[in-house]
Amino acid sequence: MGPDFKPPVVETPKNYRFDKVPVETMVNLKWWELFDDPVLYALVSQALSNNKNLKIAAARVEQARAYVGFTRADQYPGVFIDAGAGTGNFGGGVRSETRNSNYYAGPALSWELDFWGKFRRASESARAQLIASEYGLRTIQIGLISAVVGSYYLLLDFHQRVKISKDTLKSREESLDIIQKRFDRGIIPELDVNQAQIQKEIAAAAIPQYERSVAQTEHVISILLGKLPEPIKTGKELNLETAPPTVPMGLPSTLLERRPDIVQALYLLESQTADIGVAEAMRFPAISLTGMLGLASSELSGIVSQGGAWSVNGGLFGPIFEFYKNVRRVEIEESKTKEFLYSYENTVLTAFKEVEDSLVEIDTFKEQMAAVKRKEKAAKNAYRLAKLRYDKGVSTYLEVLETERALFSAQLELSELKQQYLSGYVKLYKALGGGWTTKKDEG
Repeated sequence: MGPDFKPPVVETPKNYRFDKVPVETMVNLKWWELFDDPVLYALVSQALSNNKNLKIAAARVEQARAYVGFTRADQYPGVFIDAGAGTGNFGGGVRSETRNSNYYAGPALSWELDFWGKFRRASESARAQLIASEYGLRTIQIGLISAVVGSYYLLLDFHQRVKISKDTLKSREESLDIIQKRFDRGIIPELDVNQAQIQKEIAAAAIPQYERSVAQTEHVISILLGKLPEPIKTGKELNLETAPPTVPMGLPSTLLERRPDIVQALYLLESQTADIGVAEAMRFPAISLTGMLGLASSELSGIVSQGGAWSVNGGLFGPIFEFYKNVRRVEIEESKTKEFLYSYENTVLTAFKEVEDSLVEIDTFKEQMAAVKRKEKAAKNAYRLAKLRYDKGVSTYLEVLETERALFSAQLELSELKQQYLSGYVKLYKALGGGWTTKKDEG
């Protein structure tokens, strides 16, 4: 009963909008190794072994696997032990003048024939749920790996911002010391001292701000690793980290097979389609067989010698009129199937959006980072020249302040952009569905 599942046809583009590299097939590689940071490899390995959400997803897969066997068992006869003893003057709805006793024991068989395919459809639904749960596990794996790598680069970014702030504070303390001495000699006005003090405290205030961010990011990574919050070891500094080689994008149509969340949504749709058949079958009579082969007697002493007994029964039970309850049950399952279809189509659309977003992020962050590098270089030179001009009395301290602020801002901005640029690759690999592992891959 019910419709056979046919995968929906969805439209896919011929090429990605921002893909500038030749089309290649993307293999399921451990892409985080391409960032060339051994500390990062170790963190990802710990997360894959210990993350609690991953363990929860793995437990759900085992539940789904057991449920397949549980559902399949309904297709076959059940054998039970049936035994009893009774005595009295009432039985079968009739009272007698004498006391009657009965004793019986033996195996009994019960079997509901799967005439309408109800149990087969239920098993089909359970199998699709199992496969969906396996792809759900892979989806969580990708999300976990991406979260670890992305958080790691964010941690490096905050570490670098702490270093920039400390270096800036040291430089401004030295400048303040010189300016204070000049003021003490009456060479410069007190305003210059106050402005230097303000700039020094701005740098000083930035340090605890970024140290707080470091600690909080370490706590996030610790939880991803399945551990209590603790300091996280890092490898290379952010400015020494390199982007991976060109990402093999593959044809857009292959994204439907690579993204585990898309495949998961497809199998959930298949499972729900099979549930229509279960609901359809419930509109028709259930045909069952029961049988018993054993011993029965009115005297306990003769149950073995004279008690051979057997019985076979057939039964039919089905709805005639329930105020359209079974019709509505089918309509409910059909509406759910539409819901799962739209969910699948939306998952596909979201996947292509994420790929395109990641591609444009990588391109634009790279260009933006190059511009900020040039800005930082110019700011360094401007700061050097402004100090020389101020020392020679050619300009006011305001010129030094402006170039000093511009340099500090450019250095912090460059650190953030480098983190966002590397994270763009993380998002791209995640969007392309690369990085999930199986036991065979891990072995």
